[in-house]
Amino acid sequence: MDTTAAIYEEIAAYDRIREDLEARLMGKWVLIHDGEFISQYDSFELAAAYAVRHFGRGPYLIRQVGAPPVTLPASVMYHPDYAPSRLRPR
Repeated sequence: MDTTAAIYEEIAAYDRIREDLEARLMGKWVLIHDGEFISQYDSFELAAAYAVRHFGRGPYLIRQVGAPPVTLPASVMYHPDYAPSRLRPR
C-alpha cells in the first residue's frame, strides 16, 4: 500500500472511533497505526516520540481529540527517497 493510501486508512480508523475518543479523551493526543488505536498522550511531542521509536517513519496518524483535522499540502505528505548516489554532483 502506498503512503497516501495508508494515511487515508489511518484517518478512516480515527473517524470510526472518533465519537468514543471525544467522549473519553477530549483534548488528548492519540496515535493510530495500521488502522488501530495505539495509545493516548498529553502532548504531540510525546506521541511523536513514541511513534518514531516504535514505527519509524510511519505512516501513522497523530491527532488531538476534538481538534479540527489539519489539511497539509501535498509536499508535506510526499517524501521522495533520495540516495546520495542518485544526486548529481555540483
